[in-house]
Amino acid sequence: MLYLCATPIGNLEDMTFRAIRILREVNLIAAEDTRRTRKLLTHFEIHTPLIRFDENCKATVAEKILQRLMAGESVAIVSDAGLPAISDPGADLVRLAIDAGITVCPIPGANAALSALICSGLDTTKFLFAGFAPKTKKNRREFLQKLSTIEATIIFYEAPHRLKNFLEELLEVFGDRQIVLARELTKLHEEFLRGKISELKNLDEPRGEFVVVVEGNKISAQIEENPLDFYKKLLEQGIDKKSAMREAAKKFNISRREIYNSILREDV
Repeated sequence: MLYLCATPIGNLEDMTFRAIRILREVNLIAAEDTRRTRKLLTHFEIHTPLIRFDENCKATVAEKILQRLMAGESVAIVSDAGLPAISDPGADLVRLAIDAGITVCPIPGANAALSALICSGLDTTKFLFAGFAPKTKKNRREFLQKLSTIEATIIFYEAPHRLKNFLEELLEVFGDRQIVLARELTKLHEEFLRGKISELKNLDEPRGEFVVVVEGNKISAQIEENPLDFYKKLLEQGIDKKSAMREAAKKFNISRREIYNSILREDV
């Protein structure tokens, strides 16, 4: 059995009774950061053997873990915090285990993305978890442009030293939408900052890991009569002209030149 075991995202009281029992019973625990996980295990008096499983060693270690699973042993995967296999190498091991016919079992618990979403005040009926944006500016821009027309609430993770640049680019591509910045969730300095992107993008000395919850695109495709109307409404949302032209051309399957000519005719 391969267990996907949630761990606290800050407050140790969020560790479940079931998670403690499973981590004590399995033959092996695979962790991203063994030093961090060892502190957690020590706190709960768990003495199960620990193995490092991160991006740098996942190929070789995954094979060893798979062999033990095939031999009838049970293994638990834990992330540094929250649910494993979300934005971490645990997802690769899950796929390998499923392909090998190993039973995979979730041990639910704390999760930063959903904790931020339910306290955001934004729409929770439809949402998309986008994780961390790419590190390079070009890839990040393309990444955000693909998400800019989605009507569901979008959830990002971001590190404090990259937050300001990320919000600047978010404003350029998405327009000035409602967002919520959630930081230090479940910890002593837990905080939710709510407002427009333009109001929060210059946050002084951001500290702690952030969850960024962004309002979805409110422009409904059903009410758009023509490409130029769509382009105009994108501009009203605060999206720059170049991006608006690209999105209008994509939506109506026409060239950007056609959009541009229509703009010139109406002098938009």
